[in-house]
Amino acid sequence: MTRAFVFPGQGAQAIGMGRDLAEGWPEAAAVFDEVDAALGERLSALIWEGDAETLTLTANAQPALMATSMAAMAALRAEGVGVEAAAFVAGHSLGEYSALAAAGAIGVGDAARLLRLRGRAMQEAVPVGVGAMAALLGLGLDDARAVAEEAAGGEVCAAANDNDPGQVVVSGHRGAVERAVEIAKTRGAKRAVMLPVSAPFHCALMQPAAEAMAAALEEVDLRAPAVPLVSNVRAEAVTEPDEIRRLLVEQVTGTVRWRESVAWMAGRGVAETWEIGAGKALSGMARRIDRALATRTVGTAEEVRAAAAAALS
Repeated sequence: MTRAFVFPGQGAQAIGMGRDLAEGWPEAAAVFDEVDAALGERLSALIWEGDAETLTLTANAQPALMATSMAAMAALRAEGVGVEAAAFVAGHSLGEYSALAAAGAIGVGDAARLLRLRGRAMQEAVPVGVGAMAALLGLGLDDARAVAEEAAGGEVCAAANDNDPGQVVVSGHRGAVERAVEIAKTRGAKRAVMLPVSAPFHCALMQPAAEAMAAALEEVDLRAPAVPLVSNVRAEAVTEPDEIRRLLVEQVTGTVRWRESVAWMAGRGVAETWEIGAGKALSGMARRIDRALATRTVGTAEEVRAAAAAALS
């Protein structure tokens, strides 16, 4: 069965994630050690034994989720299933860095340092309280964009995440996003809710963070991935390192085109997605995007062993 490996974004984090992987495979434990060394702190202690509120901070959640995804990949490899078992890799927002690390395009330590910088830069780009995000449920992308445009009123309000056919997240100035919530309710949205996030990701307000990432990415060794990356920005496969570097910068302010990315992969023969790391949000999205897609979560020791057995049978 042709499969894609997909990697979760912010919101999937949970205290204790990846601990059974580290206990079950020395290769997975080595991933957490490498991330700790790269950051100069024991992020693993926060992940396994820390405070949920601290883990949720953007600068912690981003490298923590990547570490957990890469630990799951290391365990899978130890069980005989490498990234070459996938036709494509893709990641939701920060998950794109996990996808690139899984495909050998970037080192785990470099990914951790970049995500720590990315998290801090995104948080610092907009003063707390100035920006916001909201989920518009039951509206498609075109309708959500029309709502955002009407709500903007001279401020920033844009579609940040096109997650699946009935879930679009908008981002921008708080007042504009609050107006979008009210407008969406009059335009047929099933629900429109403000999200508990600390910054307005994936909109023009993130330009300072994009500039910080452009400078940082210039200093990192980025190679062609062993498996094509389906880019958030383009919603199609890319393999050329300079283009990937440019798209990672553009991604900070651009729309995460997840619905289109999954549909693009399904249109090229992908019949199954493996969600590598914490949570199961991407699996739910995949089934809403294409009911024919099979899904599998690969984030615990038990799930790793089951996935490896299925792939090798």
